[in-house]
Amino acid sequence: MAERQADRGGFPGVQVTPRDEHNQALVDNVHPADWVNPTPPRGRYDMVVVGGGTAGLVTAIISAGLGAKVALIERYLLGGDCLNYGCVPSKALIRAGRAAADLRSAHEFGVEIEGETHVDFAAVMERMRRLRASISKHDSAQRFQEEGVDIYLGSARFTGRDTVEVDGTSLRFKRACIATGARAAAPPIAGLEDTGYLSNETLFNLTQLPGRLGVIGGGPIGSEMAQSFARFGAKVTQFEAGAGILGRDDPAAAHIVQDALISDGVQLIVNASVTGVRQDGSEKRISFAKDGLDESLHVDEILVAVGRAPNVDGLGLEAAGVEYSQRRGVQVDERLQTTNSRIYAAGDICFPYKFTHTADAMAAIVVRNSLFFGRSKTSALTIPWATYTDPELAHVGLTPAEATSKGIEITTFEQSFAEVDRALLEGEGSGLARIHVKQGTDEIVGATVVARHAGEMISEITLAMTTGVGLGRIASTIHPYPTQSEVWRKLASQYMKTRLTPFARGLLSRIIRFRR
Repeated sequence: MAERQADRGGFPGVQVTPRDEHNQALVDNVHPADWVNPTPPRGRYDMVVVGGGTAGLVTAIISAGLGAKVALIERYLLGGDCLNYGCVPSKALIRAGRAAADLRSAHEFGVEIEGETHVDFAAVMERMRRLRASISKHDSAQRFQEEGVDIYLGSARFTGRDTVEVDGTSLRFKRACIATGARAAAPPIAGLEDTGYLSNETLFNLTQLPGRLGVIGGGPIGSEMAQSFARFGAKVTQFEAGAGILGRDDPAAAHIVQDALISDGVQLIVNASVTGVRQDGSEKRISFAKDGLDESLHVDEILVAVGRAPNVDGLGLEAAGVEYSQRRGVQVDERLQTTNSRIYAAGDICFPYKFTHTADAMAAIVVRNSLFFGRSKTSALTIPWATYTDPELAHVGLTPAEATSKGIEITTFEQSFAEVDRALLEGEGSGLARIHVKQGTDEIVGATVVARHAGEMISEITLAMTTGVGLGRIASTIHPYPTQSEVWRKLASQYMKTRLTPFARGLLSRIIRFRR
């Protein structure tokens, strides 16, 4: 179970274990034990930011860089989810898992390794902690102080429409931004709280590999960690209530990822409802219903990865006149303004797309709209996302179902990586890419790609959509050969062929004959 404690000995809030030199360096950066909060200036801050995750940090540093007097309040660890128990540590584990998988499949490339490969899980986790600590300097209290941001470490609570209190000190503001993010949500499964479980907030504290890991949830976090821990050697069972994992994504693309997880040894149980959890000696017993039958299995640890809950409790939002709900978080309009015109919000606390890069983009909107009379809207954002399984699955824009719901008629072009030379040479021909355009035009409205580095590849299409570049321009763009990004040129060529109507073909044929 996610463990929280009021330990002021350098490890406040979410417990950071083990207490080794790397975690000590992390905490020294993002919540130093000897930190002394500043004395508030006379008058008001131009911007007070509540929450030191990505949205809060970016809002604070941009505002300060533009000349505003800024305060940032963080209760736990600066850097938020992304640095401490999200993007950074998870990608370190994913990379280690990929290394183990590559060694096991080396024989496919004519490389023979004598004996079995062995994963030193303690070393994997030590590497993660070391790298996380080295990255943490970018989010450190010292760095932001040097950039002109007043850092207050403590619990924030609004006491009025233009005041917020942090550990007994009152700050007045002209504008404020709520950026307290979200936390792992636990489903109401009987016995789960009493039995205990891991979430993304505690998973990265492990130092020993669980022999058997049960993963509840088939979304990005559950799928990424299920595959990685299976590659480390754990016996992983993943439960998903739907018909397959990654239900928000293109079904054909998600199916490719699902097959990869199963190939790596993940036992996937879909259309299953976890009905109860209880301690059974040293084991944890998971009871579930599938196909009308009640079944159970024993595991050593349980990872719950079924969604996020906004961090709205204890903020005094009522006193500030800010409307919110426990499920959706803080209520904002398209310009990220709350029901209090002085207060804005950004990131996971108020937006359905809970990604670090989205929080970054929203922070820029908050600064423009709150400090400079901007009119930027979140509806104008083109938001890509990626799931970092192997292969990765990345998407941007509309899916076919979303296009239909909006009344947009589309044409879809699909390209298998089995026909992309570099993918074949890399042994990665099972992927695919799809692009959706408005019917009768080359205007891109969405795209999906499944490939080992799909997260890198999707940016070309995101840029095209943001700048209004259509498939026709992509067709005329030279892509280096051989690369997997050549898949976009192949898709664009498919579009160009549709423009060659029988009439156009006949006309071109006559021109060619004439020039003879």
